[in-house]
Amino acid sequence: MAVLFPTTIHPIPTDPLAAYGPLVARRNPESVEPEPYTNFSVKKIAPTIGAEISGLRLGGDLSDEVMHDLRRALLEWKVLFFRDQDIDRAEHRAFAERWGALEQHPFFKFFQPGQTDADVTTLAKDAMVGGVENNWHNDVTWHEFPSFAAVLRAVEVPEVGGDTLWADTAAAYELLPQEIKDRIDPLVAEHDWINSFGKSMPAESVEALRPQFPAVQHPVVRVIPESGRRVLFVNMTFTQRIVGVSEDESNELLTLLYRHINRPEFQVRLKWEPNTVAFWDNRACQHYAASDYFPERRVMDRISIVGDRPVGIV
Repeated sequence: MAVLFPTTIHPIPTDPLAAYGPLVARRNPESVEPEPYTNFSVKKIAPTIGAEISGLRLGGDLSDEVMHDLRRALLEWKVLFFRDQDIDRAEHRAFAERWGALEQHPFFKFFQPGQTDADVTTLAKDAMVGGVENNWHNDVTWHEFPSFAAVLRAVEVPEVGGDTLWADTAAAYELLPQEIKDRIDPLVAEHDWINSFGKSMPAESVEALRPQFPAVQHPVVRVIPESGRRVLFVNMTFTQRIVGVSEDESNELLTLLYRHINRPEFQVRLKWEPNTVAFWDNRACQHYAASDYFPERRVMDRISIVGDRPVGIV
């Protein structure tokens, strides 16, 4: 029997972001020479983002030597995973405090009533409160000083579902065509909370908070000061527009960048277990919480660490 093959030949895509083939970026910038880790074990989960750290119990009593290596690992892998961390809220908080001042999300009081801690926040989702974090974002980029990092611990997880994904925005920038980099390197974008958190808050609360949290502008391409690494710093949740270009061009560039960041080659996915901790660099990656477990219950404890003002390419 003859085997028939289709006769239609599809052309190779001309859009540089639609082309297929290897997408392999560096984990570290060229200026950083990789060194072995001697204070704990590192198991890579994806090529450029996500590593599982073993041999440590998290808390505030980690030595300065261990902290130095964890800082190197965070810069290299962008998100670190720790399994079997049976720690309480005080130890959770103490570990986060080793990285900087802690912050309280200014809008959580509207969505998480009854919180007693100024920094540890319990995010409980169940048949009454479904998960709505299933969108790609960096945390609070609408703030003048967006979060540096977050520490998230699984308290209760569904049998299946409820995974979290992270996308490496350093790798995404590195693998952009040069002509796109040339266009976006000098640009800034406006970030705002009105069209996200503001949609779910009482109108009087939005009006009262607006003067405290006006729209802010950040560079489209952010530079990580410790490494000099360039990362894409726009996200579909909080970025409103690119400043200084037409609406059409802003929409074109943002759509292009979001589509690029969403490539699976730049992502890592975590299946949670109770007492798993994820610690990520909010400057260098975006995250997405899959909301595929409703009406099952998912409970997480979260702490966020204060960041600095984003700096662009000089």
